[in-house]
Amino acid sequence: MSTFIDLLRQHHQALETQYSVKLSHDIRKAIYAMLLCKTAQQRQSLWACDACEYHDRTPLSCGHRNCPQCQQNTTSQWLTRQKEKRLPVDYFMVTFTLPFELRALARRRPKAMFKLMFIVTSSLLKDFAARQGLGNIGFTSVLHTHSRRRELHPHLHIIVPNGGFDAKRKQWRKGKKGYLFNAFALAKVWRARMLDAIKKHPDLSLVNLKKMPTKWVVDCKKVGNGLPALKYLSRYLYRGVLPDKDIIHYDQHNVTFRYQDSTTKKIKHRTLPTLKFLMLILQHVLPKGLQRVRDYGLLSSSAKKVRLIIQLLLLPIHDWLAPTKEITQPRAIRRCPCCRHEMHCIGVTRTP
Repeated sequence: MSTFIDLLRQHHQALETQYSVKLSHDIRKAIYAMLLCKTAQQRQSLWACDACEYHDRTPLSCGHRNCPQCQQNTTSQWLTRQKEKRLPVDYFMVTFTLPFELRALARRRPKAMFKLMFIVTSSLLKDFAARQGLGNIGFTSVLHTHSRRRELHPHLHIIVPNGGFDAKRKQWRKGKKGYLFNAFALAKVWRARMLDAIKKHPDLSLVNLKKMPTKWVVDCKKVGNGLPALKYLSRYLYRGVLPDKDIIHYDQHNVTFRYQDSTTKKIKHRTLPTLKFLMLILQHVLPKGLQRVRDYGLLSSSAKKVRLIIQLLLLPIHDWLAPTKEITQPRAIRRCPCCRHEMHCIGVTRTP
């Protein structure tokens, strides 16, 4: 059983009493899904052994994307898909961070704000690529909503291959060595376009903001062949905000967890009252229908043929072969506790 879910089960009623106003519909749905995950109240899979006729029932996981007990297979499958899409070029990771002054607006209107972040950054990168004559580029955007201390800190990590494809000439246009885009120029345009998009959005407003920073933060760094960056992003993608292994102590009143300081790189501890800790984690539940990961251009699902052409074009230059392994859904296997033969799933019971 997950430590976080165990704490949630123990303090659910107190959480509802103290933070009822802050618990949105999406957060409540996540809570109820996690409380039912792998319990008798959840749907159950039915298993049978052909050798000794032994039967068994196993509670299913909830499958909610914020549940710390679920999505391990989803994480590995996503990483495998991204590996299949990799091009034999240098990669960059561009990080767009929402300033502190706009985080309150993101907390009130998360779906609208996060959608704008995806829209603005994707158009921005495409425009910068067009100015440099790179042609059609591709990138993968991943939304993170928390800092290392697990405070609300919305930012987008975007993995970008250094180069673009000229569709007319069927040529790969290589980017500058060790350079993608100017981070200061990206930050300036990111600020202007984001503020303009917020002003035009019907559900968002800047009226109550007294001060807006003149400089926004954008980081652009080289990440080799892209694989380390993809592995880094996959760790936080579908496995919850805080792994159970980082919760080092808890009792009826407080919870202590560890994190790595982003400046010193040292491990630090943070202790919070239990209810405040639960809300700290639950505030990162994403609204229904909002995609956390989006692929654009050459890395989108519709560009498979174009990616193959690029891989073949670059094959003589790089000692690299495009992967051909098909991604398959792993089959669930259980061994009979009586005779150790393989059991078969014969159905799933519905919840009453």
